Amino acid sequence: MLFIIVEVVLVTLACCAASVHWIHALQMGRYQLPAYRHWLSRNRDRILKENVPWAFGAAILRLYLPVLLSMFMAGEAARQALSQWLVLVLFIALMAWITWRDYTRPSRKPFVATQRVRRLMTVLFALSLALAALARMMQPFSIPPYFLFALMPFLALLAAMIINPYEARLNAGFFKSAKKKIREHKDLITIGITGSYGKTNVKFILRDMLSLKYKVLATPASFNTAMGISRVVNDQLKPEHQVFIAEMGATHVGEIKELVELVRPKYGILTSIGPRHMDTFGSMENIASTKFELVQGLPKSGLAVFGSGDDYIRRLYALCRHEKCRVGLEGDEGAYLRAERMSFSDKGTGFYMVCADGESAHCRTPLLGSYNVKNILLAAALAHRLGLSLEEIAGAVKGLTPIEHRMQLIPGELTVIDDSMNDDADSAFEAMRVIAQMPGRRIVVTPGLGEQGGKEADVNFALGTVMAESADAVILVGRRAFSRSIVRGLLKSGFSRSNLHTADDMDDASEILQEISDAGDTVLFESRIPDYEEEE
Repeated sequence: MLFIIVEVVLVTLACCAASVHWIHALQMGRYQLPAYRHWLSRNRDRILKENVPWAFGAAILRLYLPVLLSMFMAGEAARQALSQWLVLVLFIALMAWITWRDYTRPSRKPFVATQRVRRLMTVLFALSLALAALARMMQPFSIPPYFLFALMPFLALLAAMIINPYEARLNAGFFKSAKKKIREHKDLITIGITGSYGKTNVKFILRDMLSLKYKVLATPASFNTAMGISRVVNDQLKPEHQVFIAEMGATHVGEIKELVELVRPKYGILTSIGPRHMDTFGSMENIASTKFELVQGLPKSGLAVFGSGDDYIRRLYALCRHEKCRVGLEGDEGAYLRAERMSFSDKGTGFYMVCADGESAHCRTPLLGSYNVKNILLAAALAHRLGLSLEEIAGAVKGLTPIEHRMQLIPGELTVIDDSMNDDADSAFEAMRVIAQMPGRRIVVTPGLGEQGGKEADVNFALGTVMAESADAVILVGRRAFSRSIVRGLLKSGFSRSNLHTADDMDDASEILQEISDAGDTVLFESRIPDYEEEE
């Protein structure tokens, strides 16, 4: 009886720990159950290839190991005891390895053991323990608890269903408290930033610029939901703060409207519109209308700043009835701020920032790419309207630091451009333009671009054609269909097959890179390498 208790408890703990993969999926989907169900359907192969075989393999080993041991040991009781402990130890070791593997794998949004995650794990453990104990205690058909591992993805869903009503009530209290705190801060300048791409970068750039004149509070990198922003307001907003900058993310229609109700921004920045989260939004029109909720929620005295470069932004700019301005690049005379004479090198980017009123300033930044220049212009346009001169802004631009894995320039024996967290097609094409101006042989390491609104094959084929003109060697990582489209684009454009390499994973790619690169070369890591958050 003692072993049964120990076995049930330890197996349940091990299975819950090894469920970090599924809990992380819930966290990345903001605990939205429809999004998690969709994610489960996309990852059913992992359940069938890993969870089910390991779970039932352990259960079968538990039943038949005593038979195998009978060839070497006398005494049925001794064989049973040894097989029980041996299978338990092996299973726990396996779960420990899976936990470590999933926890340490790179991800666009790293797993964070928040209080909500702890509550969810507590409910998951209670459910799993009850189920394992019930199955183990059944007579006469006692079932070893190892089957739990096959059910953990679905038990995580059940745990979320149980706890979500409580979380909703808890969150409503935090939301109400944060809303009240912002309302009571009468002179606070509130700024909202949204868009499919670039909003985090624009937020930090604007924070650094405005900090020259104001006491600024900006939400941290991953705090762009109602609860994340509420937490920042409740915990960090002080009476001495003069400016509050809130990044506003969304995966469903209406979510930006909720954030506008919380923050009540007087100023809004709309960076871009792209096919992010198409599985939950359903259409580009829904994405555009949701992002536009920020502009619609501004007060009559508010100001909206728009990016440039896509049709949806142009349409939304035309629809805006508030005071508005936009930014642009070379020759865009209608822009409030534009960048002229851009140049890229292994030292960063140089350009002239020109205002519609004729004021101009030369800027140099370690950030690379024209889309980073656009991000700088978006922040600079609002900073200029809030009283900073272009010279002051240029000084702040010089001290900007790249966001990790977003066109991050890393000098060394090899010049590395790390754009490995990018999944925006326009940014990927811009990265090709940048690397074309870099010294030495130019090597691109990429798995291809995913999540392009159903146009993945066309986008990656086009990327391959541009890559053929910019790169001397290409390493394709993984076996996704996107890679095949890139290969077609490369070869169609006359790229030599001898300079095209394939790798199963990043370890394999690193070995190839060591073989084909020399000091002075430039390496671009482009797009998100396949990881456990989006296995196919």
